[in-house]
Amino acid sequence: MKAIAVRDGAGEAELLELPQPEPAAGEALVRTLRVGVDGTDHEVIAGSHGGSPEGEDYLVLGHEAVGVVEDAHDTTLEKGDVVVPTVRRPPNGTNRYFENDEPDMAPDGQYHERGIVGAHGFMAEYFTSPESALIKLNPSLAEYGFLVEPISITEKALEHAEASRSAFEWAPESALVLGNGSLGLLTLAMFEHRFERTYCLGRRDRPDPTIDIIESLGSTYINSNDTPVSEIPETYEAPDLIYEATGYAKHPFESINALAPNGVLAALGVPNDWTFEINGGALHRELVLHNKAIVGSVNSNRRQFEAAVESLNSLSKPYLASLVTGVYDLESFEKAFANDDTTIKNAVQFSTYEKR
Repeated sequence: MKAIAVRDGAGEAELLELPQPEPAAGEALVRTLRVGVDGTDHEVIAGSHGGSPEGEDYLVLGHEAVGVVEDAHDTTLEKGDVVVPTVRRPPNGTNRYFENDEPDMAPDGQYHERGIVGAHGFMAEYFTSPESALIKLNPSLAEYGFLVEPISITEKALEHAEASRSAFEWAPESALVLGNGSLGLLTLAMFEHRFERTYCLGRRDRPDPTIDIIESLGSTYINSNDTPVSEIPETYEAPDLIYEATGYAKHPFESINALAPNGVLAALGVPNDWTFEINGGALHRELVLHNKAIVGSVNSNRRQFEAAVESLNSLSKPYLASLVTGVYDLESFEKAFANDDTTIKNAVQFSTYEKR
């Protein structure tokens, strides 16, 4: 079978010919439909994040996938079921995080992530997966099923943000999304019916397709070149929730002051090392005196994947189509990894779904 992989130190993805995998006990064989490309894939290719499975010198890429069960093997699934795989797997034997169905809370070294670190991903014509790591999807969503994984990331972040406020009656009215990439735009659409007012901060100038998408949702676009995070409360309002998806290291610290009293920051970006000065005392006082919270969030578990399926179903097909700016076959897969001013979300298509 054909697979898209990166060899250690190569710095670029390539097409490999690999044996088709055989499902083990409790696993199904899945024919891949589409796999999304995101910033993590670029980091893995560059060698700044992740790593190949032990004893191998290459990694099959891809962690945002949707496929069709080709061989249900000894599972309760059926051939033709449309499924989305979760990402984390036990490293070498199980541990309490996996036993508790909370792999997303496992610290470094206690998990593998398919297509990222320690385990081959889903950018192949076929992959195998335990039934417990496959989420069934309505076939009508097969075209956009690869978006379930990024949506699940937001589901977890929201769950943890709300849990941090569960000690009192929290009634948030406004939310600010930092970042107008695909994750930020998916999140903004999820916020449309959860908050009365929503904002999205980005660095792009008009005209720009992401700004059009933001405003089509009734949200307000904030250009960070004109209004930095620290000035948002004076220019617009202090939001009850800030969702950070930029990886810009200053944003979480700026967000502490920008939050409304009792507000919460959900930080998801993963920045490179960067040393800069902050007024730690002032930020400490702001957190304490105004009952603010910061929640860091990464990955997601099965429950959050299942919630993401419901959220995907609530988003309109035209909106999803506006986010998916490029779908490329294997012969032109390199284009899926290219970025320009019009790119929002790209994917590689391995096969098409055919109704049974």
